Amino acid sequence: SSDVCSSYLDVDALGLSILSGAHMTLFARIIELLKNEKASEILIFGGGIIPDADIVELKKIGVAEIFTPGAPMEEIVTWLKSAVKN
Repeated sequence: SSDVCSSYLDVDALGLSILSGAHMTLFARIIELLKNEKASEILIFGGGIIPDADIVELKKIGVAEIFTPGAPMEEIVTWLKSAVKN
């Protein structure tokens, strides 16, 4: 995990696709590692099979957006362009 974060410190956003059910652990760990690297300004978003209740919790810890299965690619791209621009 720490190698992933140090490799991506020169980006505006980091997206994760998680289908394993480990979304709470993985997002929290990556957010923690980015904070440790003084890179908490990197926008974190993701997608996968994530229950609504977990989406609420993920947003509380700093995940900007979660896209669930079936989300149109156009919607994701439009959101990302807008979020990075701001």
